[in-house]
Amino acid sequence: MRIRPLHTAAVGLAAALVSGAASTAAASPGAAPGSAQGAAASVHDDVDGDGYQDLVTAAPGGTVDGQTRAGYVVITYGSVSGLAPASRTTVISQNTPGVPGTAEEDDRFGDKLAARDLDGDGITDLVVSGLDQSGPDTYQHGTVTVLWGRPGGLTGEGAAGFRSPEGSVGWTVGRDLTAGDFNGDGHADLVMQYGDDWETRSVLFGPFNRSGTPASEQRIDMFSTDNDIWTLAAGDMTGDGIDDLATFYAYENHAEGGKFWRGTASGLSTTSTALPSAAATAIGDFDRDGRGDLAIRTVPNGIVEDLPGDHGTVKVLYGTADGPGSTRTTTITQNTSGVPGANERGDQFGARLDAGDANGDGFADLAVGVPFEAIGSKAAAGAVVLLKGGLGGIGGTGAQAFHQDTAGVAGVAEAGDRFGGAVRLLDTDRNGRADLAAGAPVENGTGAVWSLPGTSSGATATGSIAFNPVDLGTPAQGARFGANFAGENSVFLYEPWS
Repeated sequence: MRIRPLHTAAVGLAAALVSGAASTAAASPGAAPGSAQGAAASVHDDVDGDGYQDLVTAAPGGTVDGQTRAGYVVITYGSVSGLAPASRTTVISQNTPGVPGTAEEDDRFGDKLAARDLDGDGITDLVVSGLDQSGPDTYQHGTVTVLWGRPGGLTGEGAAGFRSPEGSVGWTVGRDLTAGDFNGDGHADLVMQYGDDWETRSVLFGPFNRSGTPASEQRIDMFSTDNDIWTLAAGDMTGDGIDDLATFYAYENHAEGGKFWRGTASGLSTTSTALPSAAATAIGDFDRDGRGDLAIRTVPNGIVEDLPGDHGTVKVLYGTADGPGSTRTTTITQNTSGVPGANERGDQFGARLDAGDANGDGFADLAVGVPFEAIGSKAAAGAVVLLKGGLGGIGGTGAQAFHQDTAGVAGVAEAGDRFGGAVRLLDTDRNGRADLAAGAPVENGTGAVWSLPGTSSGATATGSIAFNPVDLGTPAQGARFGANFAGENSVFLYEPWS
C-alpha cells in the first residue's frame, strides 16, 4: 500500500543526501520559544532557532551512494501550520559535505538520535550516532556526529565527530547515547560509552566548543554484574531542577532491573538506587507536581524472550524528592477502563513510549506505541494509544487510539506495517499543544511517518499528514524510515512469535 502522497512534490532532496542543503521555503519566525523540557534552558528540538519544534526522523537502513544500510536522517521543520515536509526538509548523511566520515555499508547513521543545545547558543543541536565498520577489530564501533543548529536549518557545515582514536582496539563510541543537564548549570550534557572500558559510561558536560570538545568529563561505572544497558532515560525526577538518569539492564534472555542515578551540582551521583526492569521508557510530569514521572514497559516474568508474545503493560512510577517512587504507581494495559482495544497476545502495548502535553492542559500525556497490534485481521498493522495526564496522574480516561484505518489518517492498515514503531510528541506549530508523530518503519518496505495535530481534546486525525522516502525523493527500499525520532528513547522492536 502506498500512502497518499503529499500535495506538493519535494524537489531536490535526493541530491540533499550529498549536499545536505535545506529546501528554500522558510518557517515564520516566532516571538517566544516556549518553555524548556527538563533542566537545560534552550528550546528542545528547534534546530533552526525559530521557536517551532522540528521533527528529526532516522532512516538507518537507507542506501547512500550505493552503500546499503549506510543510513541518513531527515529534518522536517515546524511552522505556524505545523510540519511541511514537501516544502521544507533537510536530509543529511555521512556523505553530506562537512559531516565527518564516509557513508559505508551497515554504518546505520541515525541508529540513535539526541537533540539538545550543546554549545549554549540557544539553538538545538542534533547528535547522531551510528556504527563504524572501519575499526581494527570487531569490538570497536560507533560514531557520534554533532550537527550544529543554525538559523535556516541544519547543514553539515562545521559538524563535529566523536570517534575512537586512530589504531585503538576495543573502543566503543556512542553506545547508550542520551542527553540532559546532569549538573544543573543550564548547559546540556551527553551520556554515552566513550572508551574501551565496557562498564564505564561518560558524562560529557556542556558547553561544547565547535570542535565537539566538552567542558569536562565524568566517568561512572554503571554496572554491578555482567550485563548490558538495554534502554535509558534522562529527566528531572526529583524536582530539584537537575536532570537525573535511569538505566535498565538485561543479560541474554533475562531482564536485570534498573538503576536511578541522581543529578547533582557536580554531575551524576556515582551511587544508584534500584528500579524495576523495563523494556521501554519515557519521563513526563503526568500529575504536574514538578517532578518527572517514569513510565516503563514492564518485562513479563523478567524474561526478555517473553516480550514478543506479551500483550504489553505500562507502569508509571511517580516522581518523589528521592526519585521514582515504589509506593505510588499506576499500571495500564489495553484492558484498563477507558483504554481502546483489548489485551491480545503479541500486541506489545508500550513497545515505544514518549511524553508531552498533547491537549495543552499543563499535564504531560503519554504516547504508547503498539506496533504489533492487529487491526481487524491484519496482524502487526500497528496502532498508537494516547493516555492523558491529570491530577491523579496517567489513566485510561479520555484515552485515544489511532491507526491507518482511523478516519482521516492517510493510508490503509496492512499486515506488518508496524504503525507505532516510533512515537514522539512535539509542538511543531507552537500552539501550546504537542502534535503526535508516529513511525511505521516497515511500511511498504520503506517506512513512513505521520503527524497528527494536538488539540484541546488531544490528538486528532483531522489535518494530519503522512510522508515517506518516495514522497521526499530519498533512497527508499529498506530505509526503515521512521525507525526512531530524535528525543525518543528508542529500543529494539521484538518480533512476535509465530
